[in-house]
Amino acid sequence: MNKVVPLMARLLMAQIFLISGFGKLGAGYAATAAYMKAMGTPPVLLPLVIALEIGGGLALVLGFKIRWAALALALFCVVAGLIFHHNLGDRMQAIMFMKNLAMAGGLLLLHGCGAGALSVDAWRAAIPSGRSALR
Repeated sequence: MNKVVPLMARLLMAQIFLISGFGKLGAGYAATAAYMKAMGTPPVLLPLVIALEIGGGLALVLGFKIRWAALALALFCVVAGLIFHHNLGDRMQAIMFMKNLAMAGGLLLLHGCGAGALSVDAWRAAIPSGRSALR
């Protein structure tokens, strides 16, 4: 497989999490907390959501601990879809729900296949045990 394809897939998936996570900081924080409360989700979870979106997005970009990051983000996509986009009678909400499921599918593929050759995970796997790459 082309070495660049998994990297491009990771970057394309990461952007939605990074933009969303950073967007919730600052002025977007209060609006997101209010929306969460209106949907019956405790706003106290918002810092965890932000950490997952930004941390998971960065893990995708770097290809670091990709299997764990992809699995956590896939679960997050499904749960967020069920909580925030459950009104499938509303066409836009149905599309948003399907978008979350599609993202989860791509993330599960990353979980199963790994980050690819252009990743921190591949670089770490290439280092013999007990030796630093800087030696």
